Amino acid sequence: MAASSSISTPTWSNPKTSFRVLHSNSSIKPTNYRIGKNSIVSALQTPSIIQIPKQNPVKTSTGAIESPPSSSSSVQQNWNALQKLAAMALDAIEDELKAREKLHPLPKTADPNVQIAGNFSPVPEQPVRHGLPVTGKIPDHIQGVYLRNGANPLFEPTSGHHLFDGDGMIYAVRFENGLASYACRFTETQRLVQERAIGKPVFPKAIGELHGHSGIAKLLLFYARGMCGLIDHTKGIGVANAGLVYFNNRLLAMSEDDLPYHVRITCSGDLKTAGRYDFDGQLESTMIAHPKLDPVTGELFGLSYDVVKKPYLKYFRFSPDGKKSQDVAIDLGIPTMVHDFAITENFVVVPDHQVVFKMSEMITGGSPVVYDKNKVSRFGVLNKYAENGSGIKWVEVPDCFCFHLWNAWEEPGSDEVVVIGSCMTPADSIFNECNEELKSVLSEIRLNLKTGKSTRRQILSPENDVNLEAGMVNKNLLGRKSKFAYLAIAEPWPKVSGFAKVDLSTGETKKFIYGDEKYGGEPLFLPRDGSSGVEDDGHILAFVHDEKVWKSELQIVNAMTMELEATVKLPSRVPYGFHGTFINAKDLATQA
Repeated sequence: MAASSSISTPTWSNPKTSFRVLHSNSSIKPTNYRIGKNSIVSALQTPSIIQIPKQNPVKTSTGAIESPPSSSSSVQQNWNALQKLAAMALDAIEDELKAREKLHPLPKTADPNVQIAGNFSPVPEQPVRHGLPVTGKIPDHIQGVYLRNGANPLFEPTSGHHLFDGDGMIYAVRFENGLASYACRFTETQRLVQERAIGKPVFPKAIGELHGHSGIAKLLLFYARGMCGLIDHTKGIGVANAGLVYFNNRLLAMSEDDLPYHVRITCSGDLKTAGRYDFDGQLESTMIAHPKLDPVTGELFGLSYDVVKKPYLKYFRFSPDGKKSQDVAIDLGIPTMVHDFAITENFVVVPDHQVVFKMSEMITGGSPVVYDKNKVSRFGVLNKYAENGSGIKWVEVPDCFCFHLWNAWEEPGSDEVVVIGSCMTPADSIFNECNEELKSVLSEIRLNLKTGKSTRRQILSPENDVNLEAGMVNKNLLGRKSKFAYLAIAEPWPKVSGFAKVDLSTGETKKFIYGDEKYGGEPLFLPRDGSSGVEDDGHILAFVHDEKVWKSELQIVNAMTMELEATVKLPSRVPYGFHGTFINAKDLATQA
């Protein structure tokens, strides 16, 4: 993709559909979406022609030519005659299924022409580019690599697709002595490797496709391909597109439907997938994408949920050198989405909310991800070193759904645990189409372990009330009382126009807006010095995309003054994405 072009027009790996996307003040309404048309109008995103990019040969920073991924022919040549016949029969069934799907409009939550339009659309891989243009001065303490994860489908969706379904891609900016380089690479999951070898998507998409009778049929097709030896689903089906954590000398890319993937940063600043990582055979289940790294003990805490069999939720931890504890089963009545959780100095805080999994809904034509109005939301508080779940204390917090939790701590001199999170309504609006306006309210939730009662307070004052969704606190205070949180201003939803620095006790809010028609994602707070006694002494890093000129940059903002200090111009577009991390230069040198 030419960086000099003001509007980029890549092409899909298997081009079929072109996208025409209009600005939000267009008179065209979102209800005009239909899959299967040659030209689809979207009123939600920016003006552009959007297509899936081909992974064409490109020059690396050394001048060498990188070849595109291998074609499907070599894989099919290894199939025997029965396998080839089976593949043809299953493909024919799938084509008929998709033809029937196209007779009906998709909901916006599963329509690829909504979910990955504008700058939510994918980009090709970018080998390392050094010596990037910098406006201003990169602060001296920023030495290392800033990484952010995101969903970047390799192939054009041929049916339902949700933003969360895309293949994982990591976008990385490396800093060294005031200079910056950039690269972005797919995380080479088993799913991506097999689909790329076959030449088309064959793994079912958990949110966009698995609903109703067609979802059941696609699951059967998937397992039929496995039984015929056309694919191997025993090595994981995840996309590794959500979270990133650096632990025990390894960068781990994560999504809650699989094991983590270990990704190495090369000496040049490039990214190379080492493989699916089970902590040397210790982890036998999936792991959610938001593990918690205790800044004091160096331990990593995690959860795993199951949508089919009990226990529906398991808790575990890893010592600083990677030794895993035994699983602790947490008793949930029904399979529940637990996307995030929190830790304190002594406890783990687990949400048990109203977004649940009911696979039986597919039989009646619905989505298995549903809002259970009869369930009462609650939080469970368990000792971090408990050997079983019998000691968990549940505190009800009615009508509360926090997709993300920013911090938690034990309030001194009381029996309360304080939880900071963004309460989202409608709770299932990310997954199911809803006409109600989405709200994400930054909230302080107090759980009294003695009385079993809770209170909830909206932190922002009414005049500062905005949707705050993705972000963090100073990582050195995770699990301890923190004064500030740095959170994305998720407006106009689902875009992010800037970030807010919020005083969690007073609600005082300072906002930084990325610029006219500039939008970004999750802000990352990088402390200047781990030993500094000033909590907000550091900088905010955020990828930002200029929708006027269709170019992307990295903005570096002083967290104390809330002023822009440096901008790194990037050689290719960075789509809006998910969560990130920073690895300092010292840790980079000790990678496994």
